[in-house]
Amino acid sequence: MKTKAIGFIGGGNMAASLIKGLIDSGHSPKQIWVSDINSDTLQALAAKLKVNVTRDNATVVNEADVVVLAVKPQVLREVAAGVAALAQQNKVLVVSIAAGISQLSLSQWLGEQVAIVRCMPNTPALVLTGATALHANEKVSDEQKDLAENILRAVGLTLWVDNECELDAVTAVSGSGPAYYFLLMEAMEKAAQELGLSEHMARLLVQQTALGAAKIALESSESPAQLRARVTSPGGTTQQAIEMFQQGEFVSLVSKAMHAARDRAVEMSKELGEK
Repeated sequence: MKTKAIGFIGGGNMAASLIKGLIDSGHSPKQIWVSDINSDTLQALAAKLKVNVTRDNATVVNEADVVVLAVKPQVLREVAAGVAALAQQNKVLVVSIAAGISQLSLSQWLGEQVAIVRCMPNTPALVLTGATALHANEKVSDEQKDLAENILRAVGLTLWVDNECELDAVTAVSGSGPAYYFLLMEAMEKAAQELGLSEHMARLLVQQTALGAAKIALESSESPAQLRARVTSPGGTTQQAIEMFQQGEFVSLVSKAMHAARDRAVEMSKELGEK
């Protein structure tokens, strides 16, 4: 695929991470445009990443082959409506990374003929280890799908879903998921200090253990259940801890939490998409 011009409306942390990932993977900064209402944000991006910056969203749509909508969901309707005519005229691909905004709403605001890819990234994209699910509407060509995937792959793993409703489940798994791990790490740190370790030592041990467990899981062909069994000796310390988790219905609690997150994602989509 020949190099495409990529535009970002919104220059916040997620956009900056995507831009950095694109540049690190070989994309020319001269082919990247960013608009934002904050002049300081634009100046920082221009100075650090050498990309083209503007306060005018229309300039981005005119210059780019693909436009990434990276603004807050609450202002996306206004932003989309403001560039709708140009998006239709220029036949650009629009990629939305705004949580909770459905493709139906995006099509209503941008125009039914606009090619749209809706994405659900997560915060580890900020350190180039993200997990992003994507869904394309029927207007998106195979080449445009490749383009959207290449942009999001610059910050981590990408997966396509067949049905847009699956993005609500993705939100519950990887979108909100980092917070679940932070909560467990927080609880382990507190317990470690209760056991007599210093705050510094507890934090380092918990962080390195989380990293090591994730690395083993990524590099192994075995399931989490099999990996857990391998480190759980009968009658040992790990079994004692696991049994306490099970007595507290840990698995059921995780399921309830993730269903609640999915349900809230559905509600938010309706709330944010209302005309």
